[in-house]
Amino acid sequence: MPEAAAADAPAAAHRPAATHGPQTRSASGTPPRQMLTEFTQYLAAERRYSPLTVRNYRRDIERFLEWLGTDDARFDPQSVTTGDLREWIVHRSESGALSAGAMNRELSSLRALFRWLLRTGAVDHDVAHGLRSLKTGRRLPAFVPESRMATVVAECREAGDDFTPARDALILLLLYGCGLRLAELIAIDRSDLAADCAQLMVHGKGDKQRMVPVPTLVRKQISRYLTLIERQNICNCAEKALILTKKGKRISRSAVYRAVQRGLADAGVQGKKSPHVLRHTYATHLLNDGADIREIQELLGHASLQTTQVYTHNSIDRLREAYARAHPRTRDGKY
Repeated sequence: MPEAAAADAPAAAHRPAATHGPQTRSASGTPPRQMLTEFTQYLAAERRYSPLTVRNYRRDIERFLEWLGTDDARFDPQSVTTGDLREWIVHRSESGALSAGAMNRELSSLRALFRWLLRTGAVDHDVAHGLRSLKTGRRLPAFVPESRMATVVAECREAGDDFTPARDALILLLLYGCGLRLAELIAIDRSDLAADCAQLMVHGKGDKQRMVPVPTLVRKQISRYLTLIERQNICNCAEKALILTKKGKRISRSAVYRAVQRGLADAGVQGKKSPHVLRHTYATHLLNDGADIREIQELLGHASLQTTQVYTHNSIDRLREAYARAHPRTRDGKY
Protein backbone atom coordinates (compact mmCIF):
# COMPACT_ATOMS: atom_id res chain seq x y z
CA MET A 1 0.00 0.00 0.00
CA PRO A 2 1.87 3.13 -1.22
CA GLU A 3 0.09 5.55 1.17
CA ALA A 4 1.04 3.45 4.21
CA ALA A 5 4.62 3.20 3.00
CA ALA A 6 4.80 6.95 2.56
CA ALA A 7 3.39 7.52 6.02
CA ASP A 8 6.02 5.26 7.53
CA ALA A 9 8.96 6.80 5.68
CA PRO A 10 9.56 9.81 7.98
CA ALA A 11 9.45 7.63 11.08
CA ALA A 12 11.91 5.19 9.55
CA ALA A 13 14.31 8.01 8.70
CA HIS A 14 14.60 8.97 12.38
CA ARG A 15 15.01 5.47 13.85
CA PRO A 16 18.10 5.05 16.06
CA ALA A 17 20.33 2.36 14.54
CA ALA A 18 21.11 0.64 17.85
CA THR A 19 17.41 0.13 18.60
CA HIS A 20 15.64 -0.43 15.32
CA GLY A 21 18.27 -1.60 12.87
CA PRO A 22 19.80 -0.14 9.71
CA GLN A 23 17.96 1.02 6.58
CA THR A 24 16.19 -1.55 4.38
CA ARG A 25 18.62 -3.74 2.41
CA SER A 26 17.27 -4.27 -1.11
CA ALA A 27 20.39 -4.79 -3.20
CA SER A 28 20.68 -7.68 -5.64
CA GLY A 29 20.60 -11.08 -4.01
CA THR A 30 18.31 -13.91 -2.97
CA PRO A 31 14.83 -13.64 -1.43
CA PRO A 32 15.27 -14.10 2.34
CA ARG A 33 12.75 -16.94 2.47
CA GLN A 34 14.59 -18.90 -0.22
CA MET A 35 17.92 -18.33 1.52
CA LEU A 36 16.49 -19.48 4.87
CA THR A 37 14.92 -22.57 3.31
CA GLU A 38 18.22 -23.59 1.72
CA PHE A 39 20.10 -22.88 4.95
CA THR A 40 17.75 -24.92 7.14
CA GLN A 41 17.86 -27.77 4.63
CA TYR A 42 21.65 -27.72 5.00
CA LEU A 43 21.36 -27.80 8.81
CA ALA A 44 18.99 -30.75 8.70
CA ALA A 45 20.59 -32.79 5.92
CA GLU A 46 24.31 -32.13 6.31
CA ARG A 47 24.77 -31.00 9.90
CA ARG A 48 22.11 -33.47 11.11
CA TYR A 49 20.60 -30.96 13.54
CA SER A 50 17.36 -31.91 15.24
CA PRO A 51 14.08 -30.38 13.99
CA LEU A 52 13.86 -28.31 17.19
CA THR A 53 17.38 -26.87 16.71
CA VAL A 54 16.67 -26.10 13.05
CA ARG A 55 13.47 -24.31 14.02
CA ASN A 56 15.29 -22.25 16.66
CA TYR A 57 18.05 -21.26 14.22
CA ARG A 58 15.49 -20.15 11.63
CA ARG A 59 13.55 -18.13 14.20
CA ASP A 60 16.74 -16.39 15.43
CA ILE A 61 17.76 -15.43 11.89
CA GLU A 62 14.26 -14.28 10.92
CA ARG A 63 14.25 -11.99 13.95
CA PHE A 64 17.63 -10.53 12.95
CA LEU A 65 16.57 -9.99 9.32
CA GLU A 66 13.36 -8.30 10.45
CA TRP A 67 15.35 -5.93 12.67
CA LEU A 68 17.79 -5.34 9.83
CA GLY A 69 14.94 -4.21 7.57
CA THR A 70 15.52 -6.66 4.71
CA ASP A 71 13.45 -6.43 1.56
CA ASP A 72 11.03 -9.36 1.20
CA ALA A 73 11.87 -9.70 -2.50
CA ARG A 74 15.67 -9.46 -2.59
CA PHE A 75 18.42 -9.54 0.02
CA ASP A 76 22.14 -9.13 -0.48
CA PRO A 77 24.03 -10.72 2.45
CA GLN A 78 27.18 -8.90 1.26
CA SER A 79 25.61 -5.68 2.56
CA VAL A 80 25.62 -6.94 6.18
CA THR A 81 28.56 -5.77 8.26
CA THR A 82 30.13 -6.81 11.54
CA GLY A 83 28.90 -3.49 12.90
CA ASP A 84 25.32 -4.53 12.11
CA LEU A 85 25.80 -7.70 14.12
CA ARG A 86 27.25 -5.78 17.05
CA GLU A 87 24.32 -3.36 16.99
CA TRP A 88 21.98 -6.34 17.01
CA ILE A 89 23.71 -7.76 20.07
CA VAL A 90 23.37 -4.43 21.87
CA HIS A 91 19.71 -4.13 20.87
CA ARG A 92 18.83 -7.63 22.06
CA SER A 93 20.86 -7.33 25.26
CA GLU A 94 19.36 -3.97 26.21
CA SER A 95 15.82 -5.24 25.66
CA GLY A 96 16.20 -7.14 28.93
CA ALA A 97 14.35 -10.12 27.52
CA LEU A 98 17.41 -12.36 27.09
CA SER A 99 20.00 -13.88 29.37
CA ALA A 100 23.61 -13.94 28.20
CA GLY A 101 23.26 -17.66 27.49
CA ALA A 102 20.21 -17.12 25.28
CA MET A 103 21.97 -14.29 23.44
CA ASN A 104 24.94 -16.58 22.81
CA ARG A 105 22.59 -19.12 21.24
CA GLU A 106 21.30 -16.44 18.86
CA LEU A 107 24.91 -15.56 18.04
CA SER A 108 25.54 -19.23 17.24
CA SER A 109 22.66 -19.12 14.76
CA LEU A 110 24.14 -16.08 13.00
CA ARG A 111 27.66 -17.56 12.98
CA ALA A 112 26.29 -20.73 11.38
CA LEU A 113 24.43 -18.69 8.74
CA PHE A 114 27.45 -16.63 7.69
CA ARG A 115 29.75 -19.68 7.66
CA TRP A 116 27.27 -21.31 5.29
CA LEU A 117 26.99 -18.15 3.14
CA LEU A 118 30.80 -18.05 2.84
CA ARG A 119 30.88 -21.74 1.95
CA THR A 120 28.25 -21.28 -0.79
CA GLY A 121 29.97 -18.19 -2.22
CA ALA A 122 27.15 -15.81 -1.33
CA VAL A 123 29.62 -13.65 0.65
CA ASP A 124 33.37 -13.20 0.27
CA HIS A 125 34.13 -12.99 3.99
CA ASP A 126 32.52 -14.06 7.27
CA VAL A 127 31.37 -10.94 9.13
CA ALA A 128 30.41 -13.01 12.20
CA HIS A 129 33.83 -14.62 12.60
CA GLY A 130 35.29 -12.12 15.06
CA LEU A 131 32.25 -11.87 17.34
CA ARG A 132 32.85 -13.04 20.88
CA SER A 133 30.24 -14.73 23.03
CA LEU A 134 28.93 -12.87 26.06
CA LYS A 135 30.25 -13.92 29.45
CA THR A 136 27.84 -16.11 31.40
CA GLY A 137 27.82 -17.07 35.05
CA ARG A 138 28.29 -20.76 35.72
CA ARG A 139 24.91 -22.31 36.38
CA LEU A 140 25.04 -25.66 38.13
CA PRO A 141 22.64 -28.25 36.75
CA ALA A 142 19.62 -29.03 38.91
CA PHE A 143 19.34 -32.63 40.10
CA VAL A 144 17.24 -34.76 42.44
CA PRO A 145 18.97 -35.87 45.68
CA GLU A 146 19.58 -39.61 45.97
CA SER A 147 17.19 -40.00 48.93
CA ARG A 148 14.34 -38.38 47.00
CA MET A 149 15.20 -40.27 43.81
CA ALA A 150 14.89 -43.51 45.78
CA THR A 151 11.25 -42.56 46.39
CA VAL A 152 10.71 -41.93 42.67
CA VAL A 153 12.19 -45.33 41.79
CA ALA A 154 10.12 -47.07 44.47
CA GLU A 155 6.93 -45.57 43.06
CA CYS A 156 7.92 -46.69 39.56
CA ARG A 157 8.22 -50.24 40.89
CA GLU A 158 4.60 -50.04 42.05
CA ALA A 159 3.23 -48.69 38.77
CA GLY A 160 0.93 -51.67 38.15
CA ASP A 161 -0.43 -52.94 34.85
CA ASP A 162 -2.50 -49.98 33.66
CA PHE A 163 -0.98 -48.66 30.46
CA THR A 164 -0.37 -44.99 31.31
CA PRO A 165 1.21 -45.50 34.78
CA ALA A 166 3.36 -48.36 33.44
CA ARG A 167 4.51 -46.31 30.45
CA ASP A 168 5.19 -43.21 32.55
CA ALA A 169 7.22 -45.30 35.01
CA LEU A 170 9.31 -46.56 32.10
CA ILE A 171 9.86 -42.97 30.92
CA LEU A 172 11.17 -41.94 34.34
CA LEU A 173 13.37 -45.01 34.68
CA LEU A 174 14.87 -44.68 31.18
CA LEU A 175 15.69 -40.99 31.65
CA TYR A 176 17.28 -41.58 35.05
CA GLY A 177 18.70 -45.07 34.47
CA CYS A 178 20.27 -44.35 31.06
CA GLY A 179 20.85 -40.56 31.19
CA LEU A 180 18.88 -39.86 28.02
CA ARG A 181 17.97 -36.54 26.48
CA LEU A 182 14.29 -35.94 25.78
CA ALA A 183 14.74 -36.25 22.00
CA GLU A 184 16.76 -39.46 22.48
CA LEU A 185 14.00 -41.02 24.56
CA ILE A 186 11.31 -40.20 21.99
CA ALA A 187 13.49 -41.52 19.15
CA ILE A 188 13.97 -45.00 20.68
CA ASP A 189 12.69 -47.79 18.46
CA ARG A 190 12.06 -51.25 19.85
CA SER A 191 14.81 -52.52 17.53
CA ASP A 192 17.32 -50.28 19.37
CA LEU A 193 17.18 -52.64 22.35
CA ALA A 194 19.38 -55.71 22.53
CA ALA A 195 17.54 -59.05 22.58
CA ASP A 196 17.92 -59.27 26.37
CA CYS A 197 17.28 -55.51 26.81
CA ALA A 198 20.65 -55.20 28.55
CA GLN A 199 21.92 -52.57 26.08
CA LEU A 200 20.32 -49.69 24.24
CA MET A 201 21.45 -47.97 21.06
CA VAL A 202 20.91 -44.23 21.55
CA HIS A 203 20.60 -41.83 18.61
CA GLY A 204 22.10 -38.61 19.93
CA LYS A 205 22.82 -35.11 18.69
CA GLY A 206 24.20 -34.78 15.20
CA ASP A 207 22.97 -38.30 14.40
CA LYS A 208 25.74 -39.74 16.59
CA GLN A 209 25.07 -43.13 18.09
CA ARG A 210 26.21 -44.57 21.39
CA MET A 211 25.53 -47.81 23.23
CA VAL A 212 24.50 -47.52 26.87
CA PRO A 213 23.92 -50.23 29.48
CA VAL A 214 20.37 -50.70 30.75
CA PRO A 215 20.12 -51.29 34.53
CA THR A 216 18.29 -54.40 35.74
CA LEU A 217 15.33 -52.48 37.15
CA VAL A 218 14.83 -50.68 33.83
CA ARG A 219 15.08 -53.97 31.92
CA LYS A 220 12.33 -55.44 34.07
CA GLN A 221 10.10 -52.44 33.43
CA ILE A 222 10.75 -52.65 29.69
CA SER A 223 9.75 -56.31 29.73
CA ARG A 224 6.56 -55.54 31.66
CA TYR A 225 5.72 -52.67 29.33
CA LEU A 226 6.28 -54.70 26.13
CA THR A 227 4.06 -57.49 27.45
CA LEU A 228 1.43 -54.93 28.41
CA ILE A 229 1.22 -53.17 25.03
CA GLU A 230 1.03 -56.51 23.27
CA ARG A 231 -1.68 -57.84 25.58
CA GLN A 232 -3.75 -54.66 25.31
CA ASN A 233 -3.24 -54.53 21.53
CA ILE A 234 -1.71 -51.04 21.76
CA CYS A 235 1.34 -51.87 19.70
CA ASN A 236 0.71 -51.08 16.03
CA CYS A 237 3.02 -53.36 14.06
CA ALA A 238 3.74 -50.48 11.63
CA GLU A 239 4.96 -48.23 14.49
CA LYS A 240 8.58 -48.88 15.49
CA ALA A 241 8.66 -46.61 18.55
CA LEU A 242 9.19 -48.00 22.04
CA ILE A 243 7.33 -45.29 23.97
CA LEU A 244 3.78 -45.08 22.65
CA THR A 245 0.51 -43.29 23.17
CA LYS A 246 -2.69 -45.24 23.89
CA LYS A 247 -3.38 -45.09 20.16
CA GLY A 248 -0.11 -46.82 19.38
CA LYS A 249 1.72 -43.75 18.04
CA ARG A 250 5.15 -42.40 18.98
CA ILE A 251 4.83 -40.22 22.09
CA SER A 252 5.18 -36.41 21.88
CA ARG A 253 7.58 -34.12 23.73
CA SER A 254 4.75 -32.51 25.70
CA ALA A 255 3.41 -35.91 26.83
CA VAL A 256 6.86 -36.88 28.13
CA TYR A 257 7.15 -33.56 29.97
CA ARG A 258 3.77 -34.09 31.63
CA ALA A 259 4.71 -37.63 32.66
CA VAL A 260 7.98 -36.47 34.24
CA GLN A 261 6.44 -33.50 36.03
CA ARG A 262 3.62 -35.64 37.40
CA GLY A 263 5.94 -38.46 38.49
CA LEU A 264 8.43 -36.19 40.24
CA ALA A 265 5.71 -34.11 41.92
CA ASP A 266 3.97 -37.25 43.22
CA ALA A 267 7.28 -38.33 44.80
CA GLY A 268 7.64 -34.97 46.56
CA VAL A 269 10.48 -33.61 44.41
CA GLN A 270 10.92 -29.85 44.86
CA GLY A 271 12.23 -27.36 42.32
CA LYS A 272 12.54 -27.85 38.59
CA LYS A 273 10.95 -31.01 37.17
CA SER A 274 11.93 -31.89 33.62
CA PRO A 275 13.43 -34.74 31.58
CA HIS A 276 16.80 -32.96 31.59
CA VAL A 277 16.79 -32.79 35.39
CA LEU A 278 16.71 -36.60 35.39
CA ARG A 279 19.65 -36.68 32.98
CA HIS A 280 21.55 -34.32 35.30
CA THR A 281 20.58 -36.55 38.23
CA TYR A 282 21.96 -39.62 36.44
CA ALA A 283 25.33 -37.92 35.83
CA THR A 284 25.59 -36.42 39.32
CA HIS A 285 24.79 -39.69 41.08
CA LEU A 286 27.30 -41.60 38.92
CA LEU A 287 30.03 -39.09 39.78
CA ASN A 288 29.15 -39.14 43.49
CA ASP A 289 29.41 -42.93 43.46
CA GLY A 290 32.92 -42.85 42.00
CA ALA A 291 32.44 -43.13 38.22
CA ASP A 292 35.24 -41.70 36.08
CA ILE A 293 34.44 -38.37 34.44
CA ARG A 294 35.43 -39.67 30.99
CA GLU A 295 33.15 -42.68 31.36
CA ILE A 296 30.30 -40.31 32.21
CA GLN A 297 31.16 -38.22 29.15
CA GLU A 298 30.81 -41.30 26.96
CA LEU A 299 27.57 -42.40 28.59
CA LEU A 300 26.03 -38.94 28.16
CA GLY A 301 27.23 -38.58 24.57
CA HIS A 302 29.07 -35.30 25.22
CA ALA A 303 31.46 -34.29 22.46
CA SER A 304 33.56 -32.27 24.91
CA LEU A 305 34.82 -33.25 28.34
CA GLN A 306 34.33 -29.63 29.41
CA THR A 307 30.56 -30.08 29.09
CA THR A 308 30.65 -33.06 31.45
CA GLN A 309 32.90 -31.35 33.99
CA VAL A 310 30.07 -29.10 35.19
CA TYR A 311 28.89 -32.07 37.24
CA THR A 312 32.12 -32.08 39.24
CA HIS A 313 31.00 -28.81 40.85
CA ASN A 314 27.91 -30.49 42.28
CA SER A 315 30.14 -33.26 43.60
CA ILE A 316 32.56 -30.78 45.20
CA ASP A 317 29.67 -28.98 46.88
CA ARG A 318 28.50 -32.31 48.27
CA LEU A 319 32.00 -33.05 49.63
CA ARG A 320 32.12 -29.63 51.30
CA GLU A 321 28.78 -30.28 52.99
CA ALA A 322 29.94 -33.69 54.19
CA TYR A 323 33.18 -32.17 55.49
CA ALA A 324 31.29 -29.43 57.33
CA ARG A 325 29.02 -32.01 58.98
CA ALA A 326 31.71 -34.52 59.89
CA HIS A 327 34.96 -32.70 60.65
CA PRO A 328 35.27 -31.99 64.38
CA ARG A 329 37.12 -28.70 63.83
CA THR A 330 34.21 -27.32 61.77
CA ARG A 331 31.59 -28.38 64.31
CA ASP A 332 33.24 -26.42 67.10
CA GLY A 333 33.75 -23.39 64.87
CA LYS A 334 37.58 -23.48 64.89
CA TYR A 335 37.82 -24.01 61.12
